[in-house]
Amino acid sequence: MSSSDMSQTNLDHQTEVKSSTKPIVKVEQVGQTFKTRQGNFVALRDIALDIYPGEVVTLIGHSGCGKSTLLNLIAGLTLPTSGVLLCDNREIAGPGPERAVVFQNHSLLPWMTCFGNVMLAVERVFGRKERKSKLDARVHAALDMVHMAHAAEKYPHEISGGMKQRVGIARAFAMEPRILLMDEPFGALDALTRASLQDELNSVLAKTGATAVMVTHDVDEAVLLSDRIVMMTNGPAATIGEIVTVDLPRPRDRVELANDSRFAEYRATVFEFLYRKQLKKVA
Repeated sequence: MSSSDMSQTNLDHQTEVKSSTKPIVKVEQVGQTFKTRQGNFVALRDIALDIYPGEVVTLIGHSGCGKSTLLNLIAGLTLPTSGVLLCDNREIAGPGPERAVVFQNHSLLPWMTCFGNVMLAVERVFGRKERKSKLDARVHAALDMVHMAHAAEKYPHEISGGMKQRVGIARAFAMEPRILLMDEPFGALDALTRASLQDELNSVLAKTGATAVMVTHDVDEAVLLSDRIVMMTNGPAATIGEIVTVDLPRPRDRVELANDSRFAEYRATVFEFLYRKQLKKVA
């Protein structure tokens, strides 16, 4: 498949999706400017993006392209300088339980067990309307989903980095969010652990049908996990350069995909954008 054929396929797919359902998140001409001692720094400009229910969307680009800034805007952790972001047709004016965030740092409280860390999120969302037995069941189900039920009573210092991140993902899913936001959740892990968690995340997303937006620097990770890859131009004043729709069947098996010509084509498309179209501009 040539680059032009792939682009046409992507356009056809996006038209089909847009005609069949409404976006869960709309980013409408958003810009983000930060005040610094040297003056205003324009991080993002003219960002327009629709995210649909059940989609897995990754944000990729060189350092400083505003990937995490865009994710934080969707999370409501920061507010845009211009434009508007909507979730379920409501303006995003701050954080909300319908948008759960998983950071590269697991952010587990060291004095609480794995069970206790997940319970914090569950109580925040469901504590006023459900009995303790129901809350406990939610926590156990979330830990079981990421294969961490055996470590429910362990403290963070007693488990590995990969296991900590599993608990972080369990905590996010336990809130039953409409959308899961992840900022390089596997970036600090070794290659084998990262691959294992990528496969596990694919499985959990398939089971829950959740919508997910993830920041990554890993091209293979983006192709493996994504329905669409949003490729950002270089900063400052970064914007969306291209969007690639990954039309690979699910469930996805990384061993089978290693010999799949379509996987290689998508991978090459992202590399071409990052290291030919954008790297030249950096140089």
